[in-house]
Amino acid sequence: MEKKQALILFAHGARDPRWAIPFERLAERARQIRPDTQVSLAYLELMSPRLPERVDELVLSGFSQVSVVPVFLGQGGHVLRDLPPLIDELREKYPQLEIRLSKAVGEDESVQESIATYCLNQLID
Repeated sequence: MEKKQALILFAHGARDPRWAIPFERLAERARQIRPDTQVSLAYLELMSPRLPERVDELVLSGFSQVSVVPVFLGQGGHVLRDLPPLIDELREKYPQLEIRLSKAVGEDESVQESIATYCLNQLID
């Protein structure tokens, strides 16, 4: 029996709903690249769904593997201090669920390369 996998893009959240637009585009792009993968967003605070709500939905839908990717530039306080206890609580609540937590997206070398290229392209010729 094949295990159902889901990808959660985890972001901070903001009061202004426009803040989420780039994250929604990122999730949509990931869905286009891997249409066979359930890709969704979850937030730490200020927006919905929060991470526990999203995981609850996925478990109820029969998913047995979840990869959580913090869409943060660095491994700062939220990723290092706030996220691990949330993951621990979810693992305790759902021991049958395999949860993989990635490092912050901005820590990846390919992401750094893309951001550097973008920044350099902004130079005035």
